[in-house]
Amino acid sequence: MKKLFSIMAIAAVVALGTFTSKASNAQTTLPVQVQQIIASVDAGATFQEEAAEEELSFTQDLKKRFIEGGPGFMGIVLLCLILGLAIAIERIIYLNLASTNSKKLAQNVEDALNSGGVEAAKEVCRNTKGPVASIYYQGLDRVGEGVEAAEKAVVSYGGVQMGQLEKNVSWVSLFIALAPMLGFMGTVIGMIQAFDKIEAAGDMNPALVAGGIKVALLTTVFGLIVAIILQIFYNYIIAKIDSIVNDMEDSSITLIDMLVKHKK
Repeated sequence: MKKLFSIMAIAAVVALGTFTSKASNAQTTLPVQVQQIIASVDAGATFQEEAAEEELSFTQDLKKRFIEGGPGFMGIVLLCLILGLAIAIERIIYLNLASTNSKKLAQNVEDALNSGGVEAAKEVCRNTKGPVASIYYQGLDRVGEGVEAAEKAVVSYGGVQMGQLEKNVSWVSLFIALAPMLGFMGTVIGMIQAFDKIEAAGDMNPALVAGGIKVALLTTVFGLIVAIILQIFYNYIIAKIDSIVNDMEDSSITLIDMLVKHKK
């Protein structure tokens, strides 16, 4: 009986080994295209995992660098970024809402002026948003005093509307100049602290110099990053204001010509 069990156990081991070897041989004898697809899938999964780890490490490294720069100057630089972005976004929203189709407005005002007179044209301006419509309304409101009075009103109110468009934009330019200046100041203070450590240690230790200089330069880097970001928004705002102002000037000339034609 014991011999029988021994023979069955040996046969089972041999069968298992044969099955394993056949499975490995079958895997190695797969078509080349299938093996390439499997390899590419594995490589893609590995690349995604490495990219996720790299992205996570970049965020952590950015946070680490920000903390290493010191809470004093880095906090002020971050405050400049937050306030500058808040003002820039508010200005962008305001300027986009202030943009109107001046040609369509001029056509509607001219049609209302020819059909219903000055009051009908003023009603069109009341129902239209934007500085161009406001300038039209002021000119139409003074047309009873003469075309010259209407022209003076248009010019004066155009200056008021230009001031509204440029409101708070100077603060963005201030933060653009202030952020790198704070960064440079943090760098200078960090260098002074590094030399103070060298003087206290009484030895020129490279670790003390390298650590102090690295921390000092971080404030400059973040200050320049903040200035670059705000400069992009600032240039867009200035370009938008110039476009609206040019539209206002062109519309003012169109309105005066329209009033002169209506008077005749």
